[in-house]
Amino acid sequence: MVADTNSDVLPWRKRLARTRPSGYMPPRERFGHSSKSVRVPFTRIQKVASRALVASKATSAHSYATCECDYTAVDVIRRRERLTYLPFVARAVVIALREYSDLNATTEGEQVTTSDRIRLGIAVDLDHHGLVVPVVRNADELTVSGLGATIADLATRARAKKLILDDVAGATFTITNPGGFGTYLSFPIINQPEVAILSSDGVRKSVVADPDSGGLAIRRIGYLGLAYDARAVQSGTAAQFLHRVAMLIEHSDWGAQL
Repeated sequence: MVADTNSDVLPWRKRLARTRPSGYMPPRERFGHSSKSVRVPFTRIQKVASRALVASKATSAHSYATCECDYTAVDVIRRRERLTYLPFVARAVVIALREYSDLNATTEGEQVTTSDRIRLGIAVDLDHHGLVVPVVRNADELTVSGLGATIADLATRARAKKLILDDVAGATFTITNPGGFGTYLSFPIINQPEVAILSSDGVRKSVVADPDSGGLAIRRIGYLGLAYDARAVQSGTAAQFLHRVAMLIEHSDWGAQL
């Protein structure tokens, strides 16, 4: 009698070997792992974030827009006042959202609701252990210094795990700021149920054409990136909003905005 090689008589390892393609390598060897490799389970924050991010990509029709921004005027003021770039970006976003209210909105099913209040979500890195998005409420009522102080307080409490539920609920628009880590251009994922998120990337000294003298000049140049839900926001509106934010950063009288 000829043995049935497909029966349960063969050990499972031999049966598995017969089904493997030629040149098969176990995952450990295939990805360069060794006995010294360390497996680290996702933290609770990472698990929650991963579910939210995957759901966002599945829900919103993500589209992206980017633009260059000259931070030279901001740089002079922020150094004098010992501020980061972020509160200036936040103030410019607030002003632009007043003019482009379509982006200060949330979705529910197949409808969009614009908000009469601007509540800015600010993504905070938890020392490389995930992100949390505390909310600056009534952001449109705060000056640059007020925004800076509020953002700093929320970030400090977030890293100390002292935020309460109300601190992370109800944002109508979010800003993420990877530029502090030296990024060039980012493509953020929308924080549901909002319709857009702005990324503020790294600012660097760059040699650019000077429109006044016709020569060259050294300026502080960075990039802004906008991810928006194309279901709720028209591409032209998103582009105009992003350009408006850049123009506000470049040309506002920041001394009067403090």
